[in-house]
Amino acid sequence: MSQEESSKVTRMIILGPAANISQTELVRKLHMMEFPLTIKSTCYGAIINGDESDVNKAVEEIRKLDYCNIFTKDRGFPPGDPRRCRAKRGGAREGFHQLEKEFELLGYVSEALEHPKKVSLKKPGKISVDTFKKIAEESEK
Repeated sequence: MSQEESSKVTRMIILGPAANISQTELVRKLHMMEFPLTIKSTCYGAIINGDESDVNKAVEEIRKLDYCNIFTKDRGFPPGDPRRCRAKRGGAREGFHQLEKEFELLGYVSEALEHPKKVSLKKPGKISVDTFKKIAEESEK
Protein backbone atom coordinates (compact mmCIF):
# COMPACT_ATOMS: atom_id res chain seq x y z
CA MET A 1 0.00 0.00 0.00
CA SER A 2 1.44 3.37 -0.99
CA GLN A 3 1.79 6.34 1.37
CA GLU A 4 -1.00 8.12 -0.52
CA GLU A 5 -3.40 5.16 -0.12
CA SER A 6 -2.66 4.80 3.59
CA SER A 7 -3.62 8.45 4.25
CA LYS A 8 -7.12 7.89 2.88
CA VAL A 9 -10.15 6.79 4.88
CA THR A 10 -13.43 5.19 3.89
CA ARG A 11 -16.83 5.88 5.48
CA MET A 12 -20.18 4.28 4.91
CA ILE A 13 -23.14 6.64 4.84
CA ILE A 14 -26.30 4.79 5.78
CA LEU A 15 -29.78 6.17 5.27
CA GLY A 16 -32.21 5.26 8.03
CA PRO A 17 -35.69 3.93 7.22
CA ALA A 18 -37.30 7.37 7.62
CA ALA A 19 -34.62 9.36 5.74
CA ASN A 20 -35.88 12.35 3.76
CA ILE A 21 -33.57 11.65 0.81
CA SER A 22 -32.95 8.65 -1.44
CA GLN A 23 -29.63 6.98 -2.25
CA THR A 24 -29.65 8.73 -5.64
CA GLU A 25 -30.15 12.16 -4.04
CA LEU A 26 -27.46 11.38 -1.46
CA VAL A 27 -24.89 10.52 -4.11
CA ARG A 28 -25.83 13.55 -6.23
CA LYS A 29 -25.43 15.89 -3.24
CA LEU A 30 -22.07 14.32 -2.38
CA HIS A 31 -20.87 14.92 -5.96
CA MET A 32 -22.15 18.52 -5.86
CA MET A 33 -19.91 19.22 -2.85
CA GLU A 34 -16.95 18.84 -5.23
CA PHE A 35 -14.64 17.26 -2.66
CA PRO A 36 -11.92 15.05 -4.18
CA LEU A 37 -13.64 11.83 -3.10
CA THR A 38 -14.41 8.46 -4.58
CA ILE A 39 -18.17 8.02 -4.15
CA LYS A 40 -20.02 4.76 -4.65
CA SER A 41 -23.78 4.36 -4.44
CA THR A 42 -24.93 1.36 -2.39
CA CYS A 43 -28.23 -0.25 -1.45
CA TYR A 44 -28.05 1.43 1.99
CA GLY A 45 -26.66 4.85 0.96
CA ALA A 46 -23.09 5.41 -0.18
CA ILE A 47 -19.43 4.73 0.45
CA ILE A 48 -16.98 7.62 0.29
CA ASN A 49 -13.20 7.43 0.20
CA GLY A 50 -10.61 10.18 0.31
CA ASP A 51 -8.38 12.23 2.57
CA GLU A 52 -9.69 12.15 6.12
CA SER A 53 -10.40 15.89 6.29
CA ASP A 54 -12.42 15.82 3.04
CA VAL A 55 -14.36 12.73 4.11
CA ASN A 56 -15.15 14.28 7.50
CA LYS A 57 -16.31 17.56 5.90
CA ALA A 58 -18.53 15.67 3.46
CA VAL A 59 -20.06 13.58 6.25
CA GLU A 60 -20.66 16.67 8.37
CA GLU A 61 -22.38 18.47 5.48
CA ILE A 62 -24.49 15.53 4.34
CA ARG A 63 -25.73 14.80 7.89
CA LYS A 64 -27.04 18.38 8.10
CA LEU A 65 -29.67 17.35 5.51
CA ASP A 66 -31.36 14.91 7.90
CA TYR A 67 -29.31 14.58 11.08
CA CYS A 68 -31.61 12.08 12.76
CA ASN A 69 -31.79 9.71 9.78
CA ILE A 70 -28.35 9.77 8.15
CA PHE A 71 -25.75 7.62 9.88
CA THR A 72 -22.10 6.90 9.21
CA LYS A 73 -19.48 4.36 10.20
CA ASP A 74 -15.91 3.47 9.29
CA ARG A 75 -15.20 0.94 6.58
CA GLY A 76 -11.80 -0.72 6.46
CA PHE A 77 -11.58 -1.06 2.68
CA PRO A 78 -12.02 1.45 -0.14
CA PRO A 79 -14.84 1.03 -2.70
CA GLY A 80 -14.11 -1.71 -5.23
CA ASP A 81 -11.37 -3.34 -3.14
CA PRO A 82 -11.18 -6.95 -4.43
CA ARG A 83 -10.93 -8.27 -0.87
CA ARG A 84 -14.44 -6.96 -0.14
CA CYS A 85 -16.10 -6.35 -3.49
CA ARG A 86 -19.14 -8.56 -4.01
CA ALA A 87 -18.68 -8.42 -7.79
CA LYS A 88 -15.29 -10.09 -7.50
CA ARG A 89 -16.03 -12.46 -4.59
CA GLY A 90 -19.61 -13.47 -5.33
CA GLY A 91 -22.41 -13.45 -2.76
CA ALA A 92 -23.02 -11.01 0.05
CA ARG A 93 -19.87 -9.35 1.31
CA GLU A 94 -18.67 -10.01 4.82
CA GLY A 95 -20.31 -7.61 7.21
CA PHE A 96 -23.45 -7.18 5.09
CA HIS A 97 -25.57 -9.26 7.44
CA GLN A 98 -24.26 -7.25 10.42
CA LEU A 99 -25.21 -4.03 8.63
CA GLU A 100 -28.62 -5.52 7.88
CA LYS A 101 -29.20 -6.15 11.61
CA GLU A 102 -27.94 -2.68 12.54
CA PHE A 103 -30.34 -1.17 9.97
CA GLU A 104 -33.27 -2.76 11.82
CA LEU A 105 -32.36 -0.67 14.88
CA LEU A 106 -31.91 2.67 13.10
CA GLY A 107 -35.59 3.60 13.41
CA TYR A 108 -35.23 3.46 17.21
CA VAL A 109 -32.02 5.51 17.07
CA SER A 110 -33.73 8.10 14.85
CA GLU A 111 -36.65 8.33 17.28
CA ALA A 112 -34.27 8.86 20.21
CA LEU A 113 -32.39 11.58 18.32
CA GLU A 114 -35.62 13.36 17.34
CA HIS A 115 -37.18 13.14 20.81
CA PRO A 116 -34.39 13.02 23.38
CA LYS A 117 -35.39 12.32 26.96
CA LYS A 118 -33.43 12.78 30.12
CA VAL A 119 -32.58 9.45 31.63
CA SER A 120 -31.21 8.83 35.07
CA LEU A 121 -30.30 5.44 36.32
CA LYS A 122 -30.78 4.57 39.94
CA LYS A 123 -28.15 2.14 41.11
CA PRO A 124 -29.86 -0.81 42.76
CA GLY A 125 -29.12 -1.18 46.44
CA LYS A 126 -28.26 -4.32 48.32
CA ILE A 127 -31.03 -6.44 49.77
CA SER A 128 -31.01 -8.02 53.19
CA VAL A 129 -30.30 -11.72 53.71
CA ASP A 130 -33.86 -12.21 55.00
CA THR A 131 -35.32 -10.65 51.82
CA PHE A 132 -33.08 -12.86 49.68
CA LYS A 133 -34.19 -15.98 51.58
CA LYS A 134 -37.84 -14.98 51.11
CA ILE A 135 -37.32 -14.58 47.34
CA ALA A 136 -35.52 -17.93 47.16
CA GLU A 137 -38.31 -19.68 49.08
CA GLU A 138 -40.99 -18.18 46.82
CA SER A 139 -39.16 -19.30 43.68
CA GLU A 140 -39.05 -22.91 44.94
CA LYS A 141 -42.86 -23.08 45.10
